[in-house]
Amino acid sequence: MMTDTKTRTRPAAIILTPAAEARIAELMSRAPEGAVGVKLSTPRRGCSGLAYSVDYVTEANPIDERIETPGGTFFVDAGSILYLIGSTMDWVEDDFTAGFTFENPNAKGACGCGESFTV
Repeated sequence: MMTDTKTRTRPAAIILTPAAEARIAELMSRAPEGAVGVKLSTPRRGCSGLAYSVDYVTEANPIDERIETPGGTFFVDAGSILYLIGSTMDWVEDDFTAGFTFENPNAKGACGCGESFTV
């Protein structure tokens, strides 16, 4: 009996827009020595409980989600992944502000200032 093994491609935990990928490339082009990528996590803080945090990372954690972008490696914290599945991360700039924005289908609410969210 022959076994037919089909593999299914796992969807990305988070979708990065071209603007977000370009910003990651810019960050990596001027990263501190020893940085191996940029990492997204959701530490507990703010009015609603969780916040988005993007930082340089100097050591790859094997359990973190790893997304290769044209400008460098983007990591998603393993402890945050369940809060972020299906999210889209963008980079937005206008005359007064610049920053990463998130469309997160898992967020059930956010604080008034938009700095934190709850699931």
